[in-house]
Amino acid sequence: MSTTDSPSTAPGGDPQDRSPGAAIAQHSASADPDHAPSAAAAALATGPGKRVPSKRRRDAFTGWAFMAPFAVLFAVVFLVPIIVSIREAFFGQVPTGGGLYGGGETVEMFVGFANFATAIQNGAFWLGMGRVVLYAAFQIPVMIIGALALALLLDSFIVRRPGGFRLSFFLPYAIPGVIAAMMWLYLYTPEVSPFLPFLPEGTDFMSPSTVLASMANMTTWTYTGYNMLIFLAALQAIPRELYEAARIDGASGLQVALRIKVPLVRGAALLAVLLSIIGTIQLFNEPVIMAGANSWMGKDFTPMMLTYNTMMGEISPSGAGPASALSLLMALIAGALAVVYSFLQRGKGN
Repeated sequence: MSTTDSPSTAPGGDPQDRSPGAAIAQHSASADPDHAPSAAAAALATGPGKRVPSKRRRDAFTGWAFMAPFAVLFAVVFLVPIIVSIREAFFGQVPTGGGLYGGGETVEMFVGFANFATAIQNGAFWLGMGRVVLYAAFQIPVMIIGALALALLLDSFIVRRPGGFRLSFFLPYAIPGVIAAMMWLYLYTPEVSPFLPFLPEGTDFMSPSTVLASMANMTTWTYTGYNMLIFLAALQAIPRELYEAARIDGASGLQVALRIKVPLVRGAALLAVLLSIIGTIQLFNEPVIMAGANSWMGKDFTPMMLTYNTMMGEISPSGAGPASALSLLMALIAGALAVVYSFLQRGKGN
């Protein structure tokens, strides 16, 4: 009898290989004979304890890596100032010590909602808000209707090469707001205006009765092209098959525009109006430039002017606390108006 063990044989006389690789290969072959060699090779290549890298995980890491610079800048430029402003709104400069005859020092202390109470009780704030609401009541509809009309024109067959027209309509938005306001102030000033001599005598674009309309003209000229692009993007997303079906049914170009295009850009109109409401609450460049040439316009003509001059110490009470409270109050009003408008539009849509 030999002292060495011979390999065991399977029924049929073939020796059975008890190695791990052979066992894996045999199991893979029994499961899928066509892919047995490749499956066994993959199993042996990876080995125990090794994991194949996940493509999904790599893609996610790449996306976060690309987004990280924007996220950092967004946090530093946008989120941090908001957090600081909220914090400042609940603090104020309070004099301490000094006794009956003054003296002492001013320290920053938590004042709760005192700054908000002062802002709400400020009559100049509500007068400025009333001017802004009156301004928006006729400026926003004119601008939105004009932007929609230009977008419909560029999306029609009337304009063969819309690229040049699109650029010319959008160009005013590319001009910085302060420069645009100064340019219009030059056109409004009687002593230097090139076209005022041709208008009826006594025409004054900077009188108390016309200054809001003059500022509305500035902003309409600036932002109509921007809103036009919003509408144009929505129009170009409409399937062209709808237009072809309407043409086959005998619809005219005007009917296609009013019955197909306009109803389908309701979402774009909602976005444009919401952005306009938020921008109107922040009206600043135009009234500041106009106030430089009009002594009757105070430093609190609009809520944004009031907030800025409060921060700069031009209006009492001054400081970061009252100014932050005013800015947050404006944000709440703008948000409330936007929410109300959104609900009204959804109600009409349903």
